[in-house]
Amino acid sequence: MERHITLPLTEELAKTLHAGDTVYVTGTIYTSRDAGHKRMCEALAAGEKLPFDPTDATIYYVGPTPAKPGQVIGSAGPTTSGRMDAYAPTMLSVGARGMIGKGARLPEVVEAMKKHSGVYFGAIGGAGALIAKCIKSAELIAYEDLGAEALRKLYVEEMPLVVIIDCEGRNLYEERRAAYLEQRK
Repeated sequence: MERHITLPLTEELAKTLHAGDTVYVTGTIYTSRDAGHKRMCEALAAGEKLPFDPTDATIYYVGPTPAKPGQVIGSAGPTTSGRMDAYAPTMLSVGARGMIGKGARLPEVVEAMKKHSGVYFGAIGGAGALIAKCIKSAELIAYEDLGAEALRKLYVEEMPLVVIIDCEGRNLYEERRAAYLEQRK
């Protein structure tokens, strides 16, 4: 199914999305990769607040390249999501609901998604320059010392994604693999 959604990703909205849906996302998302996630989880463990409100937030696993003159952002392709698997359950537990990246997720992440109504969206690897065209504004909000891995607030319009794992734990990668293997019998 093709959907056009506007963030934030509330629990009610998350429950309407299903593995395999093509989704065009508009709204505010945050960027972070493993170094930023580590820092955020350390802050939470120390009882500190995050530099943004994670409630119903969607985090894009990306380390964008520097913007050229006249651009909002440089190439912004997805990072392999498995690098955030150690941190994703914690982020979901404090209210973050959406994750954008590429690649498989560990069972612990899927369980946390089911518990907290999270959704994992896939972005097309290798299409960073095209994805960047959907990004209408970018603001550095924390961890400037991390360079490309700094925490940014982006506003996106019609960012094309696919629901890979929905909040019930249905996994497009596993379902399609099983269907393919069944077809080959």
